[in-house]
Formats: sequence, C-alpha cells, structure tokens
Amino acid sequence: MKKPILLVAAMAVLFFACQHQVASPGIPNGGGGNDTTSSGGGITADSLVCFEGDVLPIFVSSCAIGGCHDSKSKAEGYVLDNFENITKRGIKPGDPGGSEIYRQIASGEMPPGGGLSSTQVNLISRWIKEGAKNTTNCNSCDSSVFTYSAAISVIMSTNCTGCHSGSNASGGINLSTYSGIKTVADNGHLVGALTQAPGFIAMPPGGMLSDCNISQIEKWVAAGAPNN
Repeated sequence: MKKPILLVAAMAVLFFACQHQVASPGIPNGGGGNDTTSSGGGITADSLVCFEGDVLPIFVSSCAIGGCHDSKSKAEGYVLDNFENITKRGIKPGDPGGSEIYRQIASGEMPPGGGLSSTQVNLISRWIKEGAKNTTNCNSCDSSVFTYSAAISVIMSTNCTGCHSGSNASGGINLSTYSGIKTVADNGHLVGALTQAPGFIAMPPGGMLSDCNISQIEKWVAAGAPNN
C-alpha cells in the first residue's frame, strides 16, 4: 500500500511544479524594441501605455497643428486633437499594422518635415496593441526628479518638439536641443508660457502640462537650467 501512496504524492509534486513553471504572458512591446520611456516616468514593459500622458501629447504637438490635423485644417479629413477624433478612423485597436495612422507615422511620412522618434513610434504602437484605450490619470510623476536628461528633455520631446524643432521651428524657438531650451529657460519665456502667465502665449496649444511636469521645469530653471 505504501507504493501507490508514494506514487500519487510524486505525481502531485510534479503537477504543481509544472504549474509554477508556466510563464505569465507579458504585454506586447510593439513597433520594434523594448523602449519603456515615458513622459511621466510611469511606463514600464509590464504597464499599459497612458493615452492621456504619453500618446495624446505626441498627436497634439506633432499632428494637430495649423495646416495639418487640427480642427480647422482637417487635412485629409483627419482631426487628431483628442481621443474621440484620433480613434474615429485610421486606428484599429490591437493591430498597428492595420491602422492607417500608425502606418503613416511608422514609415516616417507623417508628420511632414520630420518623423517621430523611435520612442514615440514605439509608444503609439504599444498603445494600439493594448487596445487603443482612453487611459487617463495613469502616469506617475516624481517632481523631485528634475534633471535635464531624466525629465526636461523628455517633457519637451513629448509635448513641444512637434512645433519647436528643426530649421522651421515655430517662433524660431527650437526645443529639441539643450541650447535651445536653455535660451528660453534663462529669459523666462519657458516657465512663462508653460504656466500661462500674463503676457505670454500659453503653451502647449492643447492645454497646460501637469502640475508635476511644470514643477519639474520650474525647479530645473531655478537650479540654473543645467545640462545634467
């Protein structure tokens, strides 16, 4: 009688061991690469891309601008200024390759004058693969982190460089380089525009940055806007 009991026990051990060895499915990364960069510091390989904090700013800054896909121009019938309009056509949840908007972005054809960065393309790809959901209030942001490399450059590339980069930068203000950002930081225009202070043109056009992002920028400027 002991042998059957031992055999059953051994089978049970093997069963549970196999159960624990099954890998849990991960969220697909999309686009090509394991980019986990986020404007708020909250995107990781195991978390959902935040539409409000990471995807919408890219569309507003790079696509929903005058002459292109804003509510007035409506180039080719596309308006890319909010979740409803962005997902109305050209986005197929779960399928970046079947999404016309993504194909144009991934090919570099859009936005005109310069494509998005690989980080931005990967974020949009992941967002579509995850179902193109209207995820909001989902980015973590640590206002105690305000170095140029970890915070400021990321905020600028996500929210500002769609208009303010290259030789035709809006207003002649190039926010894609440290020197360009340093110039407007030193003369007060950066904080003035982002906080929508009287006498300044409010930026970005789609609305104010989060309180945390503004705090990061203010602290960086107060520290002398170092290239750190």
